[in-house]
Amino acid sequence: MRRVRYESTGGPLFVEEVPVPAPGPGELLVRCAAVGVTLPVVRKVTETAEPVPLGGEIAGEVVAAGEGATRFRPGDRVTGLCFGHGYAEYALLHEAMASPVPDGADAVTAVALVRSGLVAWGALEAARPAPGESVLVTAAASGVGHLAVQLARARGAGLVRGAVSGPGRTEAVAGRTKTEFVRSLGADDCVRYGDESWGDPVDCVLDAVGGDLLTPALAALAPHGRLVAYSSGGGTIKAYDLLVGAKSVIGFQMALIARGQPELYERWRQELWRLFAEGALKPVVHGEFALEDAAAAHEVITSRANLGKVVLRP
Repeated sequence: MRRVRYESTGGPLFVEEVPVPAPGPGELLVRCAAVGVTLPVVRKVTETAEPVPLGGEIAGEVVAAGEGATRFRPGDRVTGLCFGHGYAEYALLHEAMASPVPDGADAVTAVALVRSGLVAWGALEAARPAPGESVLVTAAASGVGHLAVQLARARGAGLVRGAVSGPGRTEAVAGRTKTEFVRSLGADDCVRYGDESWGDPVDCVLDAVGGDLLTPALAALAPHGRLVAYSSGGGTIKAYDLLVGAKSVIGFQMALIARGQPELYERWRQELWRLFAEGALKPVVHGEFALEDAAAAHEVITSRANLGKVVLRP
């Protein structure tokens, strides 16, 4: 089978031929039909000291099940988070991380919707906006962000505002700028990170960027507002900036929910598919890339050019 690998930090991605892996205890062997490209995985190539497997979100058909894996059988369609080599024609997926793809949905939709949607849903749950409260979403044109904008609207936010890095004009989604794209998702308005003002203060900020953006994100909050940080980008906040407005910062990590509260994880997943079926949640795919073009897919992410999800198609 073919899979994507790299040999040194920042090194080029290349496709190699390797044997199809055998599923171990509790694992599923999945023939990958779609693989989601995420910023945390892209960062691994340039930031980790030693090469690591390129994992992430996968969707496809179960080919075989390891000992003790009983929820799925060969022929079932599943999606889930792969911690091993996911940029491949076949990947190993632990059964606990797998969920079924319903009839009427394809693999690309599953990859664009489920994991990114779960993160967006979880960030909103952490913020706990009351009906009518205002929500600002950073990285609002991203794979997670564009779903968070839609979910905030579907869940009754009184005002939804996006924040983006720049125009991000691309021909991949009808030539729209990022601000145009975010407004098309149902946002009331959209600001850019470098703007002098991000508009009237909001009740909740969902931040997927971190780093230096934490300061303006916190400043965008109204008194008693909540900032949910779910980025892998780090960053520092001054305690005084929290005290003067009685503001809160909440950390959110999807993996803790998936591992520690599987029943909650499943309930959120079902809600995502329900909203999708009702037309209230529409995942957008920026582009589909072959395994041989994985480097180009990564460049779309690092250059912040994507409008929606970037997907590999083995």
